[in-house]
Amino acid sequence: MAYHYDDQNIFAKILRGEIPNDTVLETEHSLAFRDIQPQAPVHVLVIPKGPYVCYDHFAQAASDAEIADFTRTIGAVCESEGLQENGYRIISNAGEAGVQEVPHLHIHVLGGRGLGRMLEPAR
Repeated sequence: MAYHYDDQNIFAKILRGEIPNDTVLETEHSLAFRDIQPQAPVHVLVIPKGPYVCYDHFAQAASDAEIADFTRTIGAVCESEGLQENGYRIISNAGEAGVQEVPHLHIHVLGGRGLGRMLEPAR
């Protein structure tokens, strides 16, 4: 599948400094920041700095350095936010059926309370 990256999406604007964010951690290839509409006491978004639409696009096209940095950034966020002891959830939505709202790969790191079941059974 060919991916079209829209460089006017909100996360691209955040990466360019056009929109402020509440940064949790920034690395060479990744940015982690607090969600402006948190769904849990801890709700951090982790995004790669490269132009990747969704996780499979990133997994297929990113460099080894980008993939390692992104993965380690997620781990560092879990540690810095104190999520390791009681657990957390990471979510990445992709495409229309996955209800992806911003066409830039982003991982939601959620925790700080019980999160319930992930999905309801299919009907």
